[in-house]
Amino acid sequence: MNDQVADFRAEKTNLTELAGLGKGPVSLEPYRSAEWFEKEVEQVFKRAWLCLGREERIGKPGDYFVQTIEVAKAEILVTRTREGVRAFHNVCSHRSNKVVLDRGGNASRFVCRYHNWTYKNDGALIGVPDEKNFFDFDKKRCGLTKVACETWEGWIFINLQPVPEVSLTEFLGDFGQIYTGIPYPHSDKSILFVSHLKANWKVIADAFAETYHIPAIHPETIGSTFASNENPFARPISAQTWGPHRSVSTYGNPEYVPPIGSQVERLFYSNIATGNVLSAASLEDTEVFLKHPAINPTKSGSWAVDVTWLFPHFQFDVSPGGFWTHHFWPVSVNETRWEARFHIPDAPDVWSRLQQEHYIARLGEILLEDVGNTERTQEGINSGAKEHMVLQDGEVMIRHSLHQLEKWVHAETVREALA
Repeated sequence: MNDQVADFRAEKTNLTELAGLGKGPVSLEPYRSAEWFEKEVEQVFKRAWLCLGREERIGKPGDYFVQTIEVAKAEILVTRTREGVRAFHNVCSHRSNKVVLDRGGNASRFVCRYHNWTYKNDGALIGVPDEKNFFDFDKKRCGLTKVACETWEGWIFINLQPVPEVSLTEFLGDFGQIYTGIPYPHSDKSILFVSHLKANWKVIADAFAETYHIPAIHPETIGSTFASNENPFARPISAQTWGPHRSVSTYGNPEYVPPIGSQVERLFYSNIATGNVLSAASLEDTEVFLKHPAINPTKSGSWAVDVTWLFPHFQFDVSPGGFWTHHFWPVSVNETRWEARFHIPDAPDVWSRLQQEHYIARLGEILLEDVGNTERTQEGINSGAKEHMVLQDGEVMIRHSLHQLEKWVHAETVREALA
C-alpha cells in the first residue's frame, strides 16, 4: 500500500511521486486505438474480477438480474439461490437461445421460450420436452454454464475466465483487508442514472477521478464546496494505492454555506460542517462512516468524499450521509455505458422527501456537467492534434489507472499483473 497526504497550502503536492509513478506526459493512444482497446478487452476485462454491485439487488432467494457485458459479447444471469449468489451465462444448453429475457425479477425456474427447456435458479436442467427422443442424453451435463462468482463485503464479483487464475481474495489483496467492515446503509434502495456516451470508457472514468476540474466545470453547483480561498484548485487531501486499486480523499470547504440567492439549497442543506452537499441525510449519519479507519484516513476536518476504485472499471464513493457507485462499461473503443447508483433511505416524513427531491435534482445537474464534456474530449483526442496529455499531481488517479492497465495488457498472467 502507498499512502500519500497532500498539503494543499504548499506550492506543489507530491502525491504522484509518493505513489511511485512517473511525471512525464501520458500517451493518448490508449484512448483512441482500436488495437489497444482489444488488448484491454482480452487482457483486462476477460481476466479481472468485475464488480457488478451490491448483493441487496438480489436480496431474497429467487431474485435475479441480467448484466450485459458488451465487450465479452456476454449476458450474465446472476441469481440468489438458498445456498448463495450464483452466476451463469444466459444461454440455453439446447440451441444457445437466451433463456431469461427480463432484466430482473424473482423466479425459482427459468424457461427457455424456444423449446421450453427448464432450469432451476441454481442452473440445473430439470425439464426437457420429449427427452426420450434425444441420443444418450444426460441432463446433469446440460445445465446453464457457470460463471465464476464470489462476494466480498456484500459486493458481487464475477470472472469471465473458465477457471480464474486468482481468487477474488488474491485480486483484492491488501485493499480487501483494509476495507473490511465498512457499512453501506440503504444498499437496497437506489436511484439509477444511465447514459450511453460516444467516448472511450477511460474518458468517462477520468471525469470522476479528479477534482482539478471542479472549479471550472461546476462553478454554479459544487465549485465553492470542493474549493476555497485556502484550496482554490480543489487539491485532494490524500491518495492511497493497493496494487491496481486506489482511493483519494477530496477536500470540502468547511466554511461553505449556500449563497443567499439559493433559497432551496439553504432550506435543505444539512452538512455545513463538512463542506459537502452530495448527500440526502442528516449530519449525524456521517459518524457511521468516519468511525472506520479506511474512510477519510487522515481524519481531516475538511473531508468531503472518498473516491475509491476497484480495478478496472468500478468506483464507489463514500460521503457524509451515504454512498454511491459508478460503473464504466466499455462498449467499443469510442462508446461507453455509464451507470451511477445513488443510495438513499426511504423518506420517513415530508421534510426528508423534499430534501431527497432536491438532492436528486441537484445530482442530475452535477452529473450532466461531468459527462457533458466527455464526448467533446473524445473528439479532441480522435483528431490526432495531440499525442500526449499533461497530468498534474491532483490527477494521480488517472495516471495510476493507465499505469495499471498497461501492466495488465502486457502481463502474461494475472499474478504477474498483480505483482
